Amino acid sequence: MNNTKILAVGATALAVVFAAAACSDTGTDTDTTVATAPATTSATTSAADEAAAHNDADVMFAQMMLPHHSQAIEMSDMLLAKQDIPADVTALAEQIKAAQGPEIAQLESWLEQWGEPTEMPETGNNDMPGMDMDEGMDGMEGMEMEGMMSEEDMQALSEAQGADAARLFLEQMIAHHEGAVDMAQTEIEDGQFPDAVEMARTIVDTQQQEIETMRQLLTTL
Repeated sequence: MNNTKILAVGATALAVVFAAAACSDTGTDTDTTVATAPATTSATTSAADEAAAHNDADVMFAQMMLPHHSQAIEMSDMLLAKQDIPADVTALAEQIKAAQGPEIAQLESWLEQWGEPTEMPETGNNDMPGMDMDEGMDGMEGMEMEGMMSEEDMQALSEAQGADAARLFLEQMIAHHEGAVDMAQTEIEDGQFPDAVEMARTIVDTQQQEIETMRQLLTTL
């Protein structure tokens, strides 16, 4: 075989090698694209499903519990700023703040995730203690913001001192907790979002125990 034929055979062999390599690279890229596309779609669908897995009862629970918890923290701060408060009552106020602060952050996070406002829609009734809810909510018709203190109640707590302040705080917080328990029980019955229902169960258990503690503390004042 002469040199010309040898070169021709060599060139042909190299072309076959390069063609095979090119096919291999193309196949790898295609496989990667096909493999990653469904995963991305699946993750997006999962996040959308998670945000959608709630109902009107969940939204109303979060929107109502936010101001309710905020007022409980305000009441606790009022008490903690006073002098001559029994240590057990002070400890309870600190416990309430520690529990309800993180719950407020979680409620706000859920409402943002659901694309809902943190405040309830206007219903034509601006009196917080007797606020009627819009009709059409699953199991929420006629529900009120139970246990909320009026401006007069808050003023009375602000002005009270010593043992009188401790006694008034306990009496008001018992009523406040009872309202929260009622709202939480409605969420347990009608809610759909699992984490919100679980929070409602925690509220019922925790605040029922605190109600019993407060009743016992009242007997010592």
